[in-house]
Amino acid sequence: MMHAERHRLSEADVQHKPWYRWGPYLAERQWGTVREDYSPSGTAWDSFPHDHARSRAYRWGEDGLIGICDDQGLLCFALALWNEADPILKERFFGLTGTEGNHGEDVKEYYFFLDNTPTHSYMKALYKYPQRAFPYTELVAENRRRGRNEPEYELLDTGVFTEDRYFDVMVEYAKVDPEDILIRMTATNRGPASAPLHLLPTLWFRNTWSWGRDYGRPVLCAVRDESTLQRIPTDFHLVRAMHHTLGEYWLACEGAPELLFTGNESNAERLGVCRTGHATSKMASTMQC
Repeated sequence: MMHAERHRLSEADVQHKPWYRWGPYLAERQWGTVREDYSPSGTAWDSFPHDHARSRAYRWGEDGLIGICDDQGLLCFALALWNEADPILKERFFGLTGTEGNHGEDVKEYYFFLDNTPTHSYMKALYKYPQRAFPYTELVAENRRRGRNEPEYELLDTGVFTEDRYFDVMVEYAKVDPEDILIRMTATNRGPASAPLHLLPTLWFRNTWSWGRDYGRPVLCAVRDESTLQRIPTDFHLVRAMHHTLGEYWLACEGAPELLFTGNESNAERLGVCRTGHATSKMASTMQC
Protein backbone atom coordinates (compact mmCIF):
# COMPACT_ATOMS: atom_id res chain seq x y z
CA MET A 1 0.00 0.00 0.00
CA MET A 2 2.84 2.39 0.83
CA HIS A 3 4.45 1.66 -2.55
CA ALA A 4 1.16 2.40 -4.32
CA GLU A 5 0.77 5.71 -2.47
CA ARG A 6 4.34 6.72 -3.32
CA HIS A 7 3.51 6.00 -6.95
CA ARG A 8 0.40 8.21 -6.73
CA LEU A 9 2.45 11.00 -5.17
CA SER A 10 4.95 10.75 -8.01
CA GLU A 11 2.15 10.85 -10.57
CA ALA A 12 0.75 13.97 -8.93
CA ASP A 13 4.09 15.77 -8.67
CA VAL A 14 5.79 14.69 -11.91
CA GLN A 15 2.97 13.82 -14.30
CA HIS A 16 0.53 16.31 -12.78
CA LYS A 17 -2.23 13.74 -12.46
CA PRO A 18 -5.06 15.36 -10.44
CA TRP A 19 -4.90 13.16 -7.34
CA TYR A 20 -5.48 16.24 -5.19
CA ARG A 21 -8.55 17.45 -7.08
CA TRP A 22 -10.93 15.66 -4.70
CA GLY A 23 -10.35 15.57 -0.97
CA PRO A 24 -11.69 16.42 2.51
CA TYR A 25 -11.88 20.11 1.65
CA LEU A 26 -15.52 20.52 2.63
CA ALA A 27 -15.69 22.72 5.74
CA GLU A 28 -17.08 21.45 9.03
CA ARG A 29 -18.73 24.83 9.60
CA GLN A 30 -19.44 27.66 7.17
CA TRP A 31 -22.16 29.36 9.19
CA GLY A 32 -21.06 32.03 11.65
CA THR A 33 -17.81 32.76 9.79
CA VAL A 34 -16.44 36.10 8.63
CA ARG A 35 -16.46 34.74 5.06
CA GLU A 36 -20.26 34.78 5.08
CA ASP A 37 -20.71 37.92 7.19
CA TYR A 38 -22.44 40.83 5.48
CA SER A 39 -23.74 42.46 8.65
CA PRO A 40 -23.13 46.23 9.00
CA SER A 41 -21.41 45.78 12.37
CA GLY A 42 -19.35 42.67 11.58
CA THR A 43 -21.22 40.37 13.97
CA ALA A 44 -20.69 37.09 12.11
CA TRP A 45 -22.04 34.90 14.91
CA ASP A 46 -25.35 36.73 15.05
CA SER A 47 -25.83 37.43 11.35
CA PHE A 48 -25.47 33.79 10.23
CA PRO A 49 -26.34 31.41 13.12
CA HIS A 50 -26.65 27.62 12.92
CA ASP A 51 -30.43 27.97 12.71
CA HIS A 52 -30.05 29.76 9.35
CA ALA A 53 -27.63 27.25 7.85
CA ARG A 54 -30.29 24.86 6.54
CA SER A 55 -32.19 27.73 4.90
CA ARG A 56 -29.54 30.14 3.57
CA ALA A 57 -27.28 29.59 0.60
CA TYR A 58 -23.59 30.12 1.34
CA ARG A 59 -21.57 32.23 -1.04
CA TRP A 60 -17.90 31.48 -0.38
CA GLY A 61 -17.93 27.84 0.69
CA GLU A 62 -20.03 24.92 1.89
CA ASP A 63 -20.13 22.66 4.92
CA GLY A 64 -21.28 19.11 5.52
CA LEU A 65 -21.07 15.95 7.58
CA ILE A 66 -17.84 14.04 6.84
CA GLY A 67 -17.89 15.24 3.24
CA ILE A 68 -15.61 15.85 0.28
CA CYS A 69 -15.52 18.32 -2.58
CA ASP A 70 -13.32 19.38 -5.49
CA ASP A 71 -10.43 21.75 -4.88
CA GLN A 72 -12.58 24.74 -5.92
CA GLY A 73 -15.46 23.80 -3.63
CA LEU A 74 -17.94 23.69 -6.51
CA LEU A 75 -19.33 20.14 -6.34
CA CYS A 76 -19.82 18.70 -2.85
CA PHE A 77 -20.78 15.36 -1.38
CA ALA A 78 -21.67 14.65 2.25
CA LEU A 79 -23.96 12.60 4.45
CA ALA A 80 -27.19 13.73 6.04
CA LEU A 81 -28.91 11.73 8.81
CA TRP A 82 -32.29 11.57 10.51
CA ASN A 83 -33.26 9.50 13.55
CA GLU A 84 -36.99 10.34 13.45
CA ALA A 85 -36.53 12.17 16.76
CA ASP A 86 -34.78 15.37 15.64
CA PRO A 87 -36.84 18.26 14.25
CA ILE A 88 -34.25 18.78 11.48
CA LEU A 89 -31.88 16.67 9.44
CA LYS A 90 -28.35 16.29 10.76
CA GLU A 91 -26.54 17.89 7.82
CA ARG A 92 -23.69 19.65 9.62
CA PHE A 93 -21.99 19.78 13.01
CA PHE A 94 -23.59 21.84 15.75
CA GLY A 95 -21.69 24.15 18.06
CA LEU A 96 -21.89 27.20 20.26
CA THR A 97 -21.04 30.67 19.06
CA GLY A 98 -18.54 32.90 20.81
CA THR A 99 -21.25 34.49 22.94
CA GLU A 100 -23.15 31.26 23.71
CA GLY A 101 -20.29 29.20 25.15
CA ASN A 102 -19.00 29.93 28.62
CA HIS A 103 -15.50 29.42 27.19
CA GLY A 104 -16.25 30.81 23.73
CA GLU A 105 -17.07 28.96 20.55
CA ASP A 106 -17.11 25.19 20.76
CA VAL A 107 -18.37 22.31 18.61
CA LYS A 108 -20.73 19.98 20.50
CA GLU A 109 -20.43 16.77 18.50
CA TYR A 110 -18.35 13.57 18.55
CA TYR A 111 -16.58 12.74 15.31
CA PHE A 112 -13.20 11.26 14.47
CA PHE A 113 -11.03 11.44 11.35
CA LEU A 114 -9.45 7.98 11.29
CA ASP A 115 -7.42 7.75 8.09
CA ASN A 116 -6.30 9.85 5.14
CA THR A 117 -3.49 9.19 2.68
CA PRO A 118 -1.49 12.15 1.30
CA THR A 119 -3.25 12.01 -2.09
CA HIS A 120 -6.64 11.40 -0.41
CA SER A 121 -6.79 8.06 -2.22
CA TYR A 122 -8.35 6.68 0.96
CA MET A 123 -10.26 8.60 3.61
CA LYS A 124 -12.14 7.34 6.63
CA ALA A 125 -14.12 9.09 9.37
CA LEU A 126 -16.56 8.21 12.15
CA TYR A 127 -19.53 10.16 13.50
CA LYS A 128 -21.55 9.25 16.60
CA TYR A 129 -25.21 10.11 16.06
CA PRO A 130 -27.63 9.94 19.01
CA GLN A 131 -30.88 8.03 18.66
CA ARG A 132 -32.65 10.47 20.97
CA ALA A 133 -33.45 14.03 19.91
CA PHE A 134 -30.31 16.13 19.70
CA PRO A 135 -30.34 18.62 22.63
CA TYR A 136 -29.71 21.81 20.67
CA THR A 137 -31.61 24.13 23.02
CA GLU A 138 -30.30 22.51 26.21
CA LEU A 139 -26.66 22.87 25.14
CA VAL A 140 -27.09 26.55 24.37
CA ALA A 141 -29.08 27.37 27.51
CA GLU A 142 -26.84 25.55 30.02
CA ASN A 143 -23.54 26.77 28.58
CA ARG A 144 -24.84 30.30 28.46
CA ARG A 145 -25.89 30.00 32.11
CA ARG A 146 -22.47 28.81 33.30
CA GLY A 147 -19.68 31.19 34.18
CA ARG A 148 -16.11 31.17 32.90
CA ASN A 149 -14.85 29.41 36.02
CA GLU A 150 -17.20 26.47 35.50
CA PRO A 151 -16.59 23.50 33.18
CA GLU A 152 -18.27 23.41 29.81
CA TYR A 153 -21.55 21.53 29.45
CA GLU A 154 -20.78 18.82 26.89
CA LEU A 155 -23.01 16.68 24.72
CA LEU A 156 -22.19 13.64 26.86
CA ASP A 157 -23.43 15.50 29.96
CA THR A 158 -26.94 15.80 28.52
CA GLY A 159 -27.57 12.06 28.82
CA VAL A 160 -28.37 11.71 25.13
CA PHE A 161 -25.95 8.76 24.89
CA THR A 162 -27.32 6.90 27.95
CA GLU A 163 -27.46 3.11 27.44
CA ASP A 164 -25.28 3.60 24.34
CA ARG A 165 -28.32 4.63 22.35
CA TYR A 166 -26.46 5.98 19.35
CA PHE A 167 -25.23 4.99 15.90
CA ASP A 168 -21.64 4.71 14.80
CA VAL A 169 -21.72 6.06 11.25
CA MET A 170 -18.57 5.28 9.29
CA VAL A 171 -17.84 6.90 5.94
CA GLU A 172 -15.02 5.73 3.67
CA TYR A 173 -13.78 7.13 0.36
CA ALA A 174 -11.43 5.15 -1.91
CA LYS A 175 -10.15 6.41 -5.27
CA VAL A 176 -9.82 4.00 -8.19
CA ASP A 177 -8.13 6.84 -10.07
CA PRO A 178 -7.98 10.61 -9.43
CA GLU A 179 -11.63 11.15 -10.41
CA ASP A 180 -13.28 7.79 -9.77
CA ILE A 181 -14.25 7.45 -6.11
CA LEU A 182 -15.97 4.61 -4.28
CA ILE A 183 -18.00 5.73 -1.26
CA ARG A 184 -19.05 3.32 1.47
CA MET A 185 -21.25 4.20 4.44
CA THR A 186 -21.70 1.85 7.37
CA ALA A 187 -24.12 2.46 10.25
CA THR A 188 -23.92 0.37 13.43
CA ASN A 189 -26.54 0.50 16.18
CA ARG A 190 -24.69 0.53 19.53
CA GLY A 191 -27.88 0.61 21.59
CA PRO A 192 -29.82 -2.20 23.28
CA ALA A 193 -32.81 -2.07 20.90
CA SER A 194 -33.62 -1.44 17.26
CA ALA A 195 -33.93 2.21 16.25
CA PRO A 196 -34.76 4.04 13.03
CA LEU A 197 -32.07 5.72 10.97
CA HIS A 198 -32.35 7.40 7.59
CA LEU A 199 -29.14 7.86 5.60
CA LEU A 200 -29.32 10.56 2.95
CA PRO A 201 -26.11 10.83 0.88
CA THR A 202 -26.22 14.28 -0.69
CA LEU A 203 -24.59 15.68 -3.82
CA TRP A 204 -24.88 19.40 -4.50
CA PHE A 205 -23.31 22.42 -6.18
CA ARG A 206 -22.21 25.48 -4.24
CA ASN A 207 -24.39 28.43 -5.17
CA THR A 208 -22.20 30.61 -7.41
CA TRP A 209 -25.00 31.91 -9.63
CA SER A 210 -27.00 34.19 -7.29
CA TRP A 211 -24.40 36.88 -6.69
CA GLY A 212 -24.20 38.67 -10.05
CA ARG A 213 -20.77 37.38 -11.12
CA ASP A 214 -21.29 33.86 -12.46
CA TYR A 215 -24.48 33.20 -14.41
CA GLY A 216 -23.64 29.66 -15.49
CA ARG A 217 -26.07 27.46 -13.62
CA PRO A 218 -25.02 23.83 -13.04
CA VAL A 219 -27.43 20.91 -13.36
CA LEU A 220 -28.09 17.77 -11.33
CA CYS A 221 -30.51 15.26 -12.79
CA ALA A 222 -31.51 11.61 -12.69
CA VAL A 223 -30.46 9.70 -15.79
CA ARG A 224 -33.16 7.82 -17.67
CA ASP A 225 -31.33 7.38 -20.97
CA GLU A 226 -31.53 3.70 -21.94
CA SER A 227 -28.15 3.58 -23.68
CA THR A 228 -26.47 4.85 -20.52
CA LEU A 229 -28.41 2.61 -18.16
CA GLN A 230 -27.48 -0.50 -20.15
CA ARG A 231 -23.86 -0.07 -19.07
CA ILE A 232 -24.55 -0.32 -15.32
CA PRO A 233 -26.20 -2.96 -13.10
CA THR A 234 -29.97 -2.80 -12.80
CA ASP A 235 -29.84 -2.16 -9.03
CA PHE A 236 -28.18 1.26 -9.47
CA HIS A 237 -29.60 4.72 -10.01
CA LEU A 238 -27.54 7.37 -11.80
CA VAL A 239 -27.27 11.10 -11.13
CA ARG A 240 -25.57 13.32 -13.69
CA ALA A 241 -23.79 16.49 -12.51
CA MET A 242 -22.91 19.09 -15.15
CA HIS A 243 -20.94 22.28 -14.47
CA HIS A 244 -19.76 24.81 -17.05
CA THR A 245 -16.19 24.93 -15.69
CA LEU A 246 -15.83 21.75 -13.62
CA GLY A 247 -17.21 19.47 -16.31
CA GLU A 248 -19.38 16.35 -16.07
CA TYR A 249 -19.53 13.85 -13.20
CA TRP A 250 -21.74 10.90 -12.32
CA LEU A 251 -23.02 9.54 -9.03
CA ALA A 252 -24.00 5.86 -9.13
CA CYS A 253 -26.29 4.90 -6.24
CA GLU A 254 -26.32 1.20 -5.34
CA GLY A 255 -29.63 -0.33 -4.37
CA ALA A 256 -31.68 1.96 -6.63
CA PRO A 257 -32.81 4.33 -3.83
CA GLU A 258 -35.40 7.03 -4.34
CA LEU A 259 -33.77 10.20 -5.68
CA LEU A 260 -34.91 13.61 -4.41
CA PHE A 261 -33.86 16.98 -5.82
CA THR A 262 -34.10 20.52 -4.53
CA GLY A 263 -32.43 23.85 -5.28
CA ASN A 264 -29.48 25.21 -3.28
CA GLU A 265 -31.19 28.55 -2.73
CA SER A 266 -32.03 30.67 0.30
CA ASN A 267 -35.51 30.15 1.72
CA ALA A 268 -36.56 33.77 2.06
CA GLU A 269 -39.99 32.81 3.39
CA ARG A 270 -38.54 30.97 6.39
CA LEU A 271 -35.88 33.61 7.02
CA GLY A 272 -38.44 36.38 6.92
CA VAL A 273 -36.46 38.48 4.45
CA CYS A 274 -36.69 39.39 0.81
CA ARG A 275 -33.65 38.24 -1.15
CA THR A 276 -34.09 38.74 -4.87
CA GLY A 277 -33.30 35.60 -6.81
CA HIS A 278 -32.87 33.42 -3.74
CA ALA A 279 -36.36 32.33 -2.79
CA THR A 280 -37.35 28.70 -3.14
CA SER A 281 -40.02 26.47 -1.72
CA LYS A 282 -37.32 23.88 -0.83
CA MET A 283 -39.71 21.13 -1.91
CA ALA A 284 -37.96 17.97 -3.07
CA SER A 285 -38.73 16.64 -6.54
CA THR A 286 -37.29 14.35 -9.18
CA MET A 287 -35.36 15.87 -12.11
CA GLN A 288 -34.54 13.76 -15.15
CA CYS A 289 -32.00 14.13 -17.95
